[in-house]
This record gives sequence, C-alpha cells and structure tokens, in this order.
Amino acid sequence: MSSGNGSNGPNDLVFDMDVKDEQRGRERRGSGCETEEDRNKPTYCVTDVPPWYLCIFLAIQHYLTSFGAMTSIPLILSEGLCLQHDSLTQSQLINTIFFSSGLITLLQVTFGVRLPILQGGTFALLTPSMAMLSMPEWKCPAWTQNASLVNTSSPLFIEVWQTRIRTLQGSIMVASLLQILIGFSGLVGFLMRFVGPLTIAPTVSLIGLSLYDSVGAKVASHWGISAMTTVLIVLFSQYLRRIPIPVPAYSRAKKLHTSKLYIFQIMPILLGIAVSWFVCYLLTVSDVLPSDPARYGHLARTDVKGDVLNQASWFTFPYPGQWGMPAVSLAGVFGMMAGIVCSMAESVGDYHVCARLSGAPPPPKHAISRGIGVEGLGSLLAGAFGTGNGTTSFSENVAALGITKVGSRMVILVSGVFMILMGVLGKIGAIFTTIPTPVMGGMFLIMFGVITAAGVSNLQSTDMNSSRNIFVFGFSMFSALVIPNFLMKNPDLLQTGVKEVDQVLRILLTTNMFVGGVLGFFLDNTIPGTKRERGLLAWGKADLEDSIYAAGTEEVYDLPFGITSRLSARSWVRFVPFCPRKGNGSHDGSEDQGWGSEQPLRSAVVADELAL
Repeated sequence: MSSGNGSNGPNDLVFDMDVKDEQRGRERRGSGCETEEDRNKPTYCVTDVPPWYLCIFLAIQHYLTSFGAMTSIPLILSEGLCLQHDSLTQSQLINTIFFSSGLITLLQVTFGVRLPILQGGTFALLTPSMAMLSMPEWKCPAWTQNASLVNTSSPLFIEVWQTRIRTLQGSIMVASLLQILIGFSGLVGFLMRFVGPLTIAPTVSLIGLSLYDSVGAKVASHWGISAMTTVLIVLFSQYLRRIPIPVPAYSRAKKLHTSKLYIFQIMPILLGIAVSWFVCYLLTVSDVLPSDPARYGHLARTDVKGDVLNQASWFTFPYPGQWGMPAVSLAGVFGMMAGIVCSMAESVGDYHVCARLSGAPPPPKHAISRGIGVEGLGSLLAGAFGTGNGTTSFSENVAALGITKVGSRMVILVSGVFMILMGVLGKIGAIFTTIPTPVMGGMFLIMFGVITAAGVSNLQSTDMNSSRNIFVFGFSMFSALVIPNFLMKNPDLLQTGVKEVDQVLRILLTTNMFVGGVLGFFLDNTIPGTKRERGLLAWGKADLEDSIYAAGTEEVYDLPFGITSRLSARSWVRFVPFCPRKGNGSHDGSEDQGWGSEQPLRSAVVADELAL
C-alpha cells in the first residue's frame, strides 16, 4: 500500500528524535514489532503509548484530517433542513457532530474493535437524508429561501426546521438497530460474503455523484474563488506534499534547532480553505465583492453570515433530545437502512487496513462483530444527540496512519477527547459556518471526486476484461442515475394507493446509492461468473504477507479492564459472537471470511494519495 512508502512521520519530522532506538530500549507488553525487519513497520504499534506531546500533536492532526468531512455534512444537510440563513443553528449542528463523534470514538477504541480508528459522520446516510427531505411533504417553504423573510428566532421558523431534524433523528435511531443486530449477532460475516466489488463500487461511487447538483450550486456562486480553492488543495496535496517546511524544534540532544515539517502533506485541505478564506476577506474589506445580495459573487464575502460569531456562546453542551422528541418516518427508516448497509461494508474494509497499518494481526470475527455493533450504537447516539447523521469509520484517518507510522490507539483516544472539547466550544462551530460558499464548493469538488474514485477503485480486484463485469457495473451505474432523476422530476407517477408505501418507494428509488447497490448486488449474485472473475478471491485472502504484527496474538482485541479474563471462565461465552475467547488462533479473524481483506472500500488508499 502506497501510504507507507517514502513518508516520514511527523514525530521524526518535528521532534527530530530517533524513536526507533528509544523503542528498542524499552519493554513492550506482548509486542514483537521491534523484531520485524520490514521497513514499513509502524514506529508505534497499536498497544504502544507515545510520549504525551507526540500524542497531542498527532491527535490534533487526526482532528484536522477529519475536519473537511465533519463540517461538510451539517452544512450540506442544512439546505434540506431549511437552515441556509440560520448560521447560528448550523454552528450548533457542527458542535454536535464533533461532540458525538468524539464520544463514539472513545467508545469504539475502548470497547469496540479496539483499533486506532476515528469515528465520524457518514456520507452514506447523507444521501438518503437529502432524498427524504426532497419529498413534497418535506420541501422547504419558499419563504425560508429568502434571507429577508427569515426570522431565525420566530416559533414558526424553529418549528419548520426542528420538525425535519426530529424526523431524521428518529429514522436514524430506528435504522441503527439493524446495525446493532447485525453486529452483535455475528451476522455481518455471513452477509458480507454476498457483497463483492461489483456491489461496493457503484454504491460508494454514487454517494459522490449524487451530490453533484448541490456542489455545482455552491461552485457557481463564484467560479473564480471555487477554482482557486480547488487549485490550492490540488497543489498542496499532490505537488507540494513532499516539500518540507523548516520549523523550530527542541530535543534534549540538539536543544533548540530547526526541523522539517511536511505541512502540505498533513493538512492540504485546511491550508487550501484558509488561503482562499483569507483572499475572500481581503476582497470583502476592499469592497471588490458586491454587497448587494442580488449580484453575482455576493456569497463569496466573509460577512454574509452576519454576526454569528458574536451571537454564538463560548460554551455549548449538546445533549440527547436537544431539538425535541424524535419522530419516526417509515420511509426514512428504510432509506437510512440502505445507507447503513453501505457504511458497514466500508467499515469492515477499514478495520483490516487499520490493523495492517497499526501493526496488529488481522481482526478476528469477534472484534469485527463488536466494531460493527458499536458503530450501530454510535449511530443511535448520534441520532439521539441530533446530528442529523450517523457514524462510521473514517477512511481518511486510517490513511493518516500510513503517513505518520504511528498506530497507537492512545493517539485516537486523545483525538476523541479533543473532538469532544471542540464540540463544547461554541465559537469553533460558529467560525466554520462563516466559510464562504464558493470556498466550500471548491473543497467539495475535491472531496466528492475522491469518494467517487474510491468506489471505482474497488474494481481493481475484478476482471474488467469480462463482458459480464462491464455489463453489471455499467448498467448499475447508469440506471442509478436515470431512475432517481426521472422520479425526482415526476414524483406523482409513483402511486400505489397506499401513502406509506409510496413514501418508502419514493425515498429508496430516488436514492442513487440504493438503486445502484441493489442492481449491482442482484446482478453480481445471479449472473454466472467465477469467483476470480467477480473479484471474490482477492477479497477472501487475508493479506498476511503485508501484515505487520505488533502482537503475535489477538490479545490486542481483548476487552479492557480484565473483562476478557473474567469472561473466559464462563462456558456460555463461546455462544456470544462478539466476546473474545482465550485459546483462539490468530487466524480466526481472517480464515474463510470472504470479507477479511483490506479490499472492501479502497478509499483509505485513495485518501492517502490525496493526504486528506
């Protein structure tokens, strides 16, 4: 995997210390990492604890890596919630998603799969959410689109957006029960045997493609600013990523000196947004950008969001039910379930990539089942807190492990605490809402383009010289663009006579990801083809040759606080799919799974190449 080649970790770059020599001299509990000769081995393996200052530095980096996706979800969702002109509520949504993501990250690393994997919002649920909010009964009233007519403190406006987000909350919470059931029951292994590259590829690709209209509207608000943002991100992430920047550093050996920091590799998106944001500020104070809302380019001004920074409180404490009692929509539940199935397939792949990069053995069945189950609990919590979204493993942060070569789960625990703190600071969320619309549009061009490509990259394990595979992928993709587009333009044509059934079908059939995924799944499992042709052989192999073992056994996946030792004496434990059992070989998690390689969703590889 390219993430480990020719890349020095920030610990070597900033602190200029020979941590490998330091590691050889200290005792490691159950770690065989120091005897591994592979040059791509992690500097700190999954059970190691780096120095406190390195933990903090890398935790902040993981936070910055997730920044783009974490902020874009509530900002895109705000359009369907009628909140385009309510920046204060947008900032509260951003605070809420950071707070809940940090909480769920702590839960996942401590009791879930126990790998250094960050949890956050998922675009797999954003697509069905927008499909639900675009239904006739949920479309925003015309007056909410006019800033001059919106009074954000009026009871009428508050009821308009809170009704929508409460329905989203309830639908996500009910749908998350499916993920909890599949995870903790151990069914995830059985189900994933039927999900191959020809199912994952169109499903993930259509997550990015389905949002082209929303992204296009943001880009069109000022093409020049959007193009500048895109060019800067591409420049930083692709052309300048190997160029170091000298920075002051300190070590006991060299005292105060200069060291090299690959800042363009670490935070290209944040730098691109910051530079474009600053340019927009200069154009605003010099009145180059028009102050008239009716003129082209007005949305590029940095003062469009008004006084939101002053209005936002310094501290905010998200809590379950903060928008009121969640409601449930049957149609919304089915739409969210489709997104959750896609999210599970993504996470299973991320677990294996994360294990390889962090120096852990391939995750056993009980760890994967527990991880998926905890993600379901995370979606339940995220729905209860009112993020309007669920939770999943962040592929971008998995890729960051390959860049930093620090696979310690302690770093991710610190990052989770940091995200909680950022979620409590109300001013932080307010700052993010003031990013000009075309700047966000330029970032979305990169982000959703990478998501689309990440889906297509799953096909590399299939035989794309096969006319069968070309048909399955091409037909699934094109049908998933045509059918939802037609039904969006002709919503009244879908009439069964039962209102609830009409709503369910309308949401499912206008969700590109669902249509493409179902067609790919059905055709791939019914049209005759060999396993090699379908790419299942590559998925069924645990890539042990590339695995870097930090611990010779699966003890890294044991439950904390001695829970595993206490449970091992109980005879009934062997009937509980998510409980670790003493005496299992390290091959338990990778043998005959059919879902055990790092192949499901290659977005971690692609994201690494972009250094998102």
